[in-house]
Amino acid sequence: MTGRDEEQRVREAIRGHVRTSAFAEAEKVISALLSDPGVQEARAQVEAAETQLGTELRAHLQPFQDRYDQAVRDGDAAVLTGICAGRIPRVLRCPGPAASLPRAYTHWGAMPWL
Repeated sequence: MTGRDEEQRVREAIRGHVRTSAFAEAEKVISALLSDPGVQEARAQVEAAETQLGTELRAHLQPFQDRYDQAVRDGDAAVLTGICAGRIPRVLRCPGPAASLPRAYTHWGAMPWL
């Protein structure tokens, strides 16, 4: 093994050690942050808000999920490939006539019936 090969091997070993040490340190920091009582309280509040909003939105969006599920069961390609009017970009699709989609949901970045 030449001196140059040995030097390259040592550099790679050092790089690997530094990377492993950095990941270990990051895991310690993340664990410390996540175990903080303030962070745990904030996480619980966010989860509660998500649950509440999800429950509220479910009633509004369930008809779209039902229509999508029915179209999938029936293999109704016309419903599944219909383009919603006003969608940006136009590649986002909705199952069924766009006129039946409430105005509040016509510009969502994700399909609200999924």
